[in-house]
Amino acid sequence: MSDFNYAVDADGVATITWDTVGKSMNVMNIQGFHDLDGMIDKALADDAVKGVIFTSGKAGSFAGGMDLNIIAKMKNDAGENPAKGLFEGIMQMHGIMRKIERAGMDPKTNKGGKPIAAALPGTALGIGLELPLCCHRIFAADNPKAKIGLPEIMVGIFPGLGGTTRLVRKMGAMAASPLLLQGKLNNPKGAKMAGVVDEVVPAEDLLSTAKEWVLNATDADIVKPWDVKGYKMPGGAPYHPAGFMTFVGASAMVNGNTQGVYPAAKALMSAVYEGAQVPFDTAIRIEARWFTNVMMNPSSGAMIRSLFINKEALEKGANRPDVPSQTVKKVGIMGAGMMGAGIAIVSAMAGIEVVLIDQKQESADKGKAYVENYLDQGIKRKKATVEKKEAVLGLINATTDYDALKDADLIVEAVFEDVDVKAEVTKNVEAVVPEDCIFATNTSTLPITELAKASKRPEQFIGIHFFSPVEKMMLVEIIKGKETGDLAVAKSLDFVRQIRKTPIVVNDARFFYANRCIIPYINEGIRMVAEGVAPALVENAAKMVGMPLGPLQLVDETSIDLGVKIAKATKAAMGDAYPDSAVDDVLFWMADAGRLGRKSASGFYAYDEKGKRTGLWDGLAAQYPVSDEQPDVTEVQHRLLMAQVLEAVRALDEGVLEDIREGDVGAILGWGFAPWSGGPFSWLDIIGAGKAIEICDHLTATYGERFSTPDLLRDMSKEGDTFYGRFDVKTKAA
Repeated sequence: MSDFNYAVDADGVATITWDTVGKSMNVMNIQGFHDLDGMIDKALADDAVKGVIFTSGKAGSFAGGMDLNIIAKMKNDAGENPAKGLFEGIMQMHGIMRKIERAGMDPKTNKGGKPIAAALPGTALGIGLELPLCCHRIFAADNPKAKIGLPEIMVGIFPGLGGTTRLVRKMGAMAASPLLLQGKLNNPKGAKMAGVVDEVVPAEDLLSTAKEWVLNATDADIVKPWDVKGYKMPGGAPYHPAGFMTFVGASAMVNGNTQGVYPAAKALMSAVYEGAQVPFDTAIRIEARWFTNVMMNPSSGAMIRSLFINKEALEKGANRPDVPSQTVKKVGIMGAGMMGAGIAIVSAMAGIEVVLIDQKQESADKGKAYVENYLDQGIKRKKATVEKKEAVLGLINATTDYDALKDADLIVEAVFEDVDVKAEVTKNVEAVVPEDCIFATNTSTLPITELAKASKRPEQFIGIHFFSPVEKMMLVEIIKGKETGDLAVAKSLDFVRQIRKTPIVVNDARFFYANRCIIPYINEGIRMVAEGVAPALVENAAKMVGMPLGPLQLVDETSIDLGVKIAKATKAAMGDAYPDSAVDDVLFWMADAGRLGRKSASGFYAYDEKGKRTGLWDGLAAQYPVSDEQPDVTEVQHRLLMAQVLEAVRALDEGVLEDIREGDVGAILGWGFAPWSGGPFSWLDIIGAGKAIEICDHLTATYGERFSTPDLLRDMSKEGDTFYGRFDVKTKAA
């Protein structure tokens, strides 16, 4: 059965309807391209057909893009010479797109072609926009929920089926850059203002308007500007004075934003720059070559796997226990601070009834006011409406009354990080809620098994660790205690799915997974400062390897006194085995000086009166002088990366992580681990176990046992294994 349907009406207009079988939204695959090719040939060869309309059989959307599972396989399926096979396959697809664009017109006169229109009922992403860009006119339904754009850069590739070349030639490099380099998405009216689509019409008039245009289009209406002699690129080509400045600025912006570690952004810029200086058909070949270059880069495959395939699998419940649906109807949130208020935001916006409880009504009301302010900001940015705000606030009951929890089916406790305080809340809640209610604690450091001792029903007690700010951070870490049952896990996963976050499920251990990896990153940065490494070198080395924040800035953001608290608790628990006394010397000195980070407008960084960072604090050098000899950047980067990666490996080896997909996705979404790498396990697969051991052995000899190579890594090197070769769930299933 084809994903495309073909029909010709009495007026001679052929409608090709995209309706992917078994999918809620259209996605393109290789067979789809072949079917589409045949239908275009049929329409162009039929004298009774006057023109063509592309549309969708899916309500509210045109297409979600290319099936990235197919893209991920393309290199493997490309034969002994994968680059050649990839390029040829991509050029075949370009040929189909170009056939649509030229529509049978005479190559010399540009006459005699058949008008082809795209009628988009809603969302059009990736190939879902690249295909319309080949058409002669794009009509979009006035659907404010629709998103139109080219988000490929977000998963490590760029629009490689003509979208890059066509959009730049249609809009100019400057205007196209937010869509291409940032993956910016617009609603239909925004897309029209940007010059991406041609007309926005009422949904009920979409097909009739497109048909009217097709029946009345002239030869001049269907020739693309770049196929007309004398075409000049909007804003100027690279050799034009204005265009030259555009490309210089864009190059600086790309390198500033990516630090050179994201190959897709640089390849996209190269395709645009080189393609702008040659005829269109040559530009398409250049685009295809750069797209092939990106596809051959292991970073691209790792990003696609982690940020799309694995992320999507986890969101769909890849590791969900086999129990009936546990949709949350009413959630009780204990604690109305910033964390509790954030959980209230995402819950109520998902349509879940919320009881927001605090000790004092004033505190509960303050939590609800936080929600209201968030929604007001959304209205200002046109991301929300007054009606939406009223609906969300109407779902939140801010109170001190525990009786309001009587019919709650999930509790999320977000009170102070103290075992005794959490135990008291647990007992008070369990005295009121139904027996089948699941109790989740939002803790970042306290062991779940220990906290569950306060519960009468430890099998229904679980950890749900949100990251701050909840409303922005996509990851939720679900932690199973020793007695946590499948029902609690399923309820937590279904809740995370409802609030549109990405879950990972881990077993109980000190700091769980995310904090277990991120704390050593922070500590390694602080340790280097104590050693005399220039703070600027530490921070910039981190950013140059793809970390969103340097370790010193990160500890400022999370607060230095929190770091002190965690250090004291960890030292008390570990005793003589505690490894970070050198770090404590720095942290405790900062805290004693009242430099607590951003919240006190003073930390490793200096801040102005408005709380804006002005640079690294020069007082550091007085206490910890910078050494005359500095390590090279790569050495610093290896220390910062391995501090995190080795903990991920140990977490897997110890059974804290049960799925490496969760390890990679959780690292990227939870603390921003070098997204270009695909995550810690993907990075190790890219460099190879042998190289990783070489780095670790050097770091161990130079800096200490914290970098000692795990036995698992040595065994993998000996066997010639990769993490995704040995541990990938799909690989084992095959």
